[in-house]
Amino acid sequence: MDASRLCLGVIVGAHGLQGAVRVKTFTALPDAIAGYGPLEDAAGSRRFALRLVRIEKGMALVRIDGVEDRTAAEALKGVELFLDRAALPPEENEEEFYHADLVGLAAVDTSGARLGTVRALHDFGAGDLIEVLPDEGGQPRVFPFTREAVPAIDLAARTVTIDPPEGL
Repeated sequence: MDASRLCLGVIVGAHGLQGAVRVKTFTALPDAIAGYGPLEDAAGSRRFALRLVRIEKGMALVRIDGVEDRTAAEALKGVELFLDRAALPPEENEEEFYHADLVGLAAVDTSGARLGTVRALHDFGAGDLIEVLPDEGGQPRVFPFTREAVPAIDLAARTVTIDPPEGL
């Protein structure tokens, strides 16, 4: 994973006949996706200038320069939209971070025992999840990414403290 680039969203499908697309955003506010300037695909080979149409059901409906019909819009389904990290504003306080900052950090329990390494953060629609890959191998473990289940994040110490809910 290239830490100098962040994924701000993914195109999930076409909307209408005029080439608009629905974008699942990973920004704090869905309408912010169009405010960063042109975004790139994962390879950095294509650039997309987005114009926000509206927010609908938590997703951004956007127009993309050069995409004029449904066929062209459908061809973009699944494209992840990236931005150079340097173009993002700095976090305003230590309670703020980008999800990408957590990938690769050590996951520890509340007693300090190591659980593994943070592999990813996911949002499948019912709330964020944090995925931890155990150091000794085996299947990744997934925990709710809530204040209760993840009470502390220490970027300086490169640790995420996890307090698994009962049963996990």
